[in-house]
Amino acid sequence: MSITGTAEPQASAQQRQAAAPDQPRYDPRTRALIEGPIVPTLLRLAAPNVLVMLAQASVGLVETYFVGKLGTDQLAGVVLVFPVVMLMQMMSAGAMGGGMSSAVARALGGGRRADANALALHAVTIGLVFGLIFTVAVLFGGDALYATMGGSGGSLAAANTYSTVIFFGAILVWLFNSLANVIRGTGNMAVPALVICLGVVVLIPLSPCLIFGWGPFPRLGVAGGAVAVLLYYAAGTTAFAFYLRSGRRSVVRLTLIGIRLRWPLFADILRVGAVAALITVGTNLTIAIATAAIAGYGVGTRLEYLLIPLVFGLGGPLVAMVGTNIGAQRPERALRIAWIGAGIAAGLCELIGLGAAIAPHAWLSLFDTAPQMLDADTRYLQVVGPAYGLFGLGMALYFASQGAGRLLWPLLANLTRLVIAAGGGYLALRMGGGLTGVFVALAVALCAFGLINAAAIAGGSWFDKPLRLAHEEPA
Repeated sequence: MSITGTAEPQASAQQRQAAAPDQPRYDPRTRALIEGPIVPTLLRLAAPNVLVMLAQASVGLVETYFVGKLGTDQLAGVVLVFPVVMLMQMMSAGAMGGGMSSAVARALGGGRRADANALALHAVTIGLVFGLIFTVAVLFGGDALYATMGGSGGSLAAANTYSTVIFFGAILVWLFNSLANVIRGTGNMAVPALVICLGVVVLIPLSPCLIFGWGPFPRLGVAGGAVAVLLYYAAGTTAFAFYLRSGRRSVVRLTLIGIRLRWPLFADILRVGAVAALITVGTNLTIAIATAAIAGYGVGTRLEYLLIPLVFGLGGPLVAMVGTNIGAQRPERALRIAWIGAGIAAGLCELIGLGAAIAPHAWLSLFDTAPQMLDADTRYLQVVGPAYGLFGLGMALYFASQGAGRLLWPLLANLTRLVIAAGGGYLALRMGGGLTGVFVALAVALCAFGLINAAAIAGGSWFDKPLRLAHEEPA
């Protein structure tokens, strides 16, 4: 069957078996993504990803804690830089990194092992270029940006110090995430998780040592936290490169010589990664607009941020499994994987959202007990929390669409979410709807994001026409 969806419904198991001699020979790990039971495989691959996200989140909290001990200006300076660092992290790991995982997965699924190997070098090249772009842009424009964001005096000086160090090594961040996503594209979530978690175990004590000059380490102040982070990325990049170069355990081998750079392979990554980068910018802009509109919202939305490790835990495997099956010309199985993953994500996110709506103070009191904050964020959670299920649905289908290499509708869904959140919130405030009206706009925006993605995929946006799911294969 072609991946365009124009052929007859999925062939029977007997027909596929008869055609087996003409089909590619797969590595057993690739074959598991194509033929293994969907739910156990998805959950097995998701567990390391969730662990990784939680580990990385803990690093940010620990570093913020120790920098705060240096003083208010130093903490404020790092907080100014944090959104820019997060944008780079999300673009390199989730957006462009998703394009890399998708391209590798589709190549392996199609039996194009040589292309998969070549894509590893193309991913490294893209990482080098984008890392350099971030370095130049922030080193030359960071001071003006942080001043525009409200930095001045000591906080602006601290922001520039931290930013100069961290973005001087932006290439390391991009190479780290590029190589990790090449490995994830093969369906291997364990190696990135192992490297990241071991790195975090070293990074957490190393950061305060370099900040305060404990033991034999120099006292670097706010720059020490950035130096520790770059050492973490350098060590992780080395580990990933060694794994891919060894060729013994990895499905894909990174070869630096004898590989000709080809535009079609760059395009295979960029047509997914570039669009996903726009979606990432739109997502951050939506949250920034809402946060600027109402100060109290910033506490309530932290729960939404905590949904990201959960959804990304499923998203990484969805990219690999959907992409591999699309490459293997198994579109019905790819769709089944997408809907099962989306259902799991939606159910878990909805449970969290409903729990927060029913007992909002259990979450909010962890941060503050000010009556004004509790009132605003209680209303936020009660209005927006029940929409978290559709947010999870939309995010999971976004990751699945990355695997399929079709991101037009997720982009349109995200733009719609931005317009509804910003425009609806503005109109609510202008027309006297107050904070509740703004929260309704945010909830409608989340619902629109999830429903548009679901309707597009159900309507056949991945293919030329809708496909009917066959029922011969158990989940």
